[in-house]
Amino acid sequence: MAYSFKGAIEFGLVYIPITLKACVKNNNIGFNMIEKHTMSRVKYKKTCVDCNDKEVKNEDIVKGYQYEKGKYVIFTDKDFEKIKSPKDKNIVIQQFVDMAEVDPIYYDKAYYVQPVGADKAFCLLLEAMKKKNKAGIAKTVLGTKECLILIRVQNDTMLLNTLFFSEEIMAKPQIKQEKVQKKELDLATNLINQMTEPFKIEKFKDEYNLKIKKAIKQKIAGKNIVEEKPVRQPAKVINIMEALEKSLKTERPKRKAK
Repeated sequence: MAYSFKGAIEFGLVYIPITLKACVKNNNIGFNMIEKHTMSRVKYKKTCVDCNDKEVKNEDIVKGYQYEKGKYVIFTDKDFEKIKSPKDKNIVIQQFVDMAEVDPIYYDKAYYVQPVGADKAFCLLLEAMKKKNKAGIAKTVLGTKECLILIRVQNDTMLLNTLFFSEEIMAKPQIKQEKVQKKELDLATNLINQMTEPFKIEKFKDEYNLKIKKAIKQKIAGKNIVEEKPVRQPAKVINIMEALEKSLKTERPKRKAK
């Protein structure tokens, strides 16, 4: 959602005006398309098919639905707003669920929920959800799309996640079930235990992004980018027991060093 949403959460007969703020920012590095001989920017023009490919200005572009070949009905932003009922414009909590019931596979985008009035009602809902470890399920229309929504509390902050509908989730692949030996399972669980430590998101960095930034500085300075030496790949181990035993021996020194 590129715009700032302003609406309300409806909780029974309680009405809480809120606004949504994006939780995530885009850290992608932007590159332009350049014609390599002239070093000139490559532009993409929006043209009209039936106007001899004449370029069309953004203000002259509208949304149209093709109901027959070559025949369209036009929809404006006002039309979409008229279609929405008051219920569609607000986030109406339909039920509460245990957080553990919602598989993370359904999570899409995340937003911070900020009250813009009725602060006491907002805090009451937050505290009640936190005490019972419950999340609210709701639906609303964001832009021109109806969204399924999860409202939850984490670290005393109310968050809203848009969810994928069940029909948007692809069927899981069929995997042949192999019989696992007890000794193999014991070694695998020992390896997992040995590699387990508290999750601290801040220790994981986008290293490739940092390398791109470094390479940009090198290019600006007129330097060549030096290819990194390939990391030695581990030998392919056919025997799973041998692989697990070697992994345990390899991981022990790493954990002691930490």
